[in-house]
Amino acid sequence: MHPRLGALDALRLTDPEQKVAAARAVFARLDAHDARSLVLPVRQPGDQTGVPGRPERPLRVSATAVEKRSPFTPEGRAALIHSICHIEFNAINLALDAAWRYDGMPEAYYRDWLRVADEEAQHFTLLHAHLRGMGYSYGDFTGHDGLWNMCEKTKDDVVARMALVPRTLEARGLDATPLIQAKLRRVNTPDALAACAILDIILRDEIGHVAIGNRWYAWLCEREGLDPISHYRVLYRRHEAPRLKPPFNMEARARAGFTDEELKALAQT
Repeated sequence: MHPRLGALDALRLTDPEQKVAAARAVFARLDAHDARSLVLPVRQPGDQTGVPGRPERPLRVSATAVEKRSPFTPEGRAALIHSICHIEFNAINLALDAAWRYDGMPEAYYRDWLRVADEEAQHFTLLHAHLRGMGYSYGDFTGHDGLWNMCEKTKDDVVARMALVPRTLEARGLDATPLIQAKLRRVNTPDALAACAILDIILRDEIGHVAIGNRWYAWLCEREGLDPISHYRVLYRRHEAPRLKPPFNMEARARAGFTDEELKALAQT
């Protein structure tokens, strides 16, 4: 099967474990596939049926209605890990969608996003195993649709997708992760410290994922004769992206490829 159609099949799956296995299998088989065919168009009328596949649970609510519990209680830490687990589940869908949805991109683009899907699947597996070790499972708490909502808004514009999902919404994870880890280290229980170690892996990989978004956004802007800075502002307003608020993880953002001009603007926010 064509890898991008394999990504679509994985995207449609509703069972988290099946989705993880399918996303990882598509990437594992990638090198055995004729690389030249990656750039061939695969989109067909009506192929968005069933996208994205999601389980009945967790119950999806507004971002403000998601449970907020203290990490200083076992249930509160479980709710925190569940919220990150939910983000990673959605991130699998985001990467699969980016690999499948947009015809006309270079081979390297599709390889990048299939690799991201594989890594997001690994993150979900680590977090879900940790959550189960705490006596809970994915779906036991609520979740929100913020990440996927932006996918819907940008489904017809790959430039907007690269601008507003990896390098805006996912980049917020670079800022938030050290703050979460600081709270967990204050808790200082074995499960909290184990969660910190998992978040170290996720932060390392997410820097690379945001870098991929930055790279392809810059490439697309050059291809289409757009100024990356001014066009980002247009897209940000057009699609009503969440306002960026400090503190920012400037070191991680620099490693992810944000320019000095962008970092300077963030410092003045």
